[in-house]
Amino acid sequence: MFTGLIEEIGKVQSIVKGAKSAKIIIKASKVLEEVKLGDSISTNGVCLTVTEFTSKSFAVDVMAETMRRSNLHLLSPGDEVNLERALRLGDRLGGHMVSGHIDGMGSIERFENEDNAVWVTISADTDILRYIIQKGSIAIDGVSLTVAYVDENIFKVSIIPHTKEVTTLLRKKAGDIVNLECDMVGKYIEKLLVSKEQQSVKKCIDMKFLSEHGFV
Repeated sequence: MFTGLIEEIGKVQSIVKGAKSAKIIIKASKVLEEVKLGDSISTNGVCLTVTEFTSKSFAVDVMAETMRRSNLHLLSPGDEVNLERALRLGDRLGGHMVSGHIDGMGSIERFENEDNAVWVTISADTDILRYIIQKGSIAIDGVSLTVAYVDENIFKVSIIPHTKEVTTLLRKKAGDIVNLECDMVGKYIEKLLVSKEQQSVKKCIDMKFLSEHGFV
């Protein structure tokens, strides 16, 4: 579990691609403090497991499903990535609860300056936009942000100078692909409601119903 508060920007050292998977080595420093094999590190918002590490880098194995559903398949040596270590009990939760399980990808449409902030407009599929609400939380490449606008095609967030300095978001350009993870609360509520409706339908199918419809 993560908070969406980026600890540092890492740099891809190398990528060895398999048929559909990959092994990625990332240069870092802060996230390597007290690191152990098997630790989780959010990389552009994707929860990955440390399989090897040195004092200056760590390695992760990325399975085919993760490559398909995230922008990690677009990475090249030298690219920068947002990094965050897993949340520890007792840590301050300054962002929001982020699982590191990506819902899908979005495309940056444009940037607009407004005083000290920058508006970022992102387009996404309807199956992602359905879980995004105005003033709700979303993780973009692992960065916890507040949704300032949303409609059936796009949503917008506003980036302050601090976020600009400590993340890769404003180093991107229009057309770049970003990882998106919606607030998990909405997905749980939908699951519970659908399950309740299905149970209600099942309860209505009794012997009387079957008899009335010619099944018995």
